[in-house]
Amino acid sequence: MPTFAQGSRSSLSFIIESTFGTTPAGNFQNIPFTSHGLNLTKDLVAGTDIQADRMPRHERHGNKQSAGDIVADLRELDFDPFLESVMLNAWDTNVLKVGTTPKYFSIEDYSADIDQARLFTGQTVSTMGVSIAPNQMVTATFGMVGKGMTIGATEKTQDAASTNSPFDAYSGDLQIGNNVAGLASSAIITQIDFNVTNSFAPTFVVGSDETPALEVGRAEVTGSFSAYFQDAALINRFLNETESAIQVSVQDPSSNSLTFLFPRVKINSADVGVDGPTSRIISMGFTALYDTTEATNLKITRSS
Repeated sequence: MPTFAQGSRSSLSFIIESTFGTTPAGNFQNIPFTSHGLNLTKDLVAGTDIQADRMPRHERHGNKQSAGDIVADLRELDFDPFLESVMLNAWDTNVLKVGTTPKYFSIEDYSADIDQARLFTGQTVSTMGVSIAPNQMVTATFGMVGKGMTIGATEKTQDAASTNSPFDAYSGDLQIGNNVAGLASSAIITQIDFNVTNSFAPTFVVGSDETPALEVGRAEVTGSFSAYFQDAALINRFLNETESAIQVSVQDPSSNSLTFLFPRVKINSADVGVDGPTSRIISMGFTALYDTTEATNLKITRSS
């Protein structure tokens, strides 16, 4: 009877690369995850000859790259290196700000039931999406971009993931104000989602079908949140183009916390519809801009 690989028998692990695209010696670190879409893709290079029978004669594989999303419940410690990667910086006294130094990983996708391991090299976090809402764990989607992939039957030795529970929004807090000093808790926010986009992309040169390096764009931080329509305060921030600050904190059952501060944002939309007889909701979009005091457009603080 054949054995087909099952998602329930899969694991993800990583190791930090010191040289882009080269897997170093040492143990990999296991990470808890919900799903992933890591894959290798190749461009196709087709011949352009015209024949009377209309059928093509030539096709070859062209440039290749690996990429895909890793979706997980965000928690203390396990994803700190991925947060460093998306922010292009290192933790400094439990504070992380946007920087300019990339971090690359080798990531192994192992199928234990058929003993097959796909190894993705030169991976970095190009995008990160975080969703914070009642009645769910805090979810993070890490959009990876990288170099290549190999497959083999040897699993890397793994260090176990932490036993930390995921963050949730129940014991957290969301604050909004005209600036960081004026932040005040708001009890009407129903959900907040935000994205960090670095626009990593492969570069290709004559003589190789793999990228020798990744190029990177600006650190674009955007988001949206929804709130009960209680008064004109939030809508006026949009109408008057009032620069604002937003901070959201989340915790786990052990009181470990993660705080996301957007020190200077522009509210770019404030939509209020009627979806039925129940409470009306304001949907607001924002862009985070560089703040001279915090020297960043996003600041992440961990509890330990």
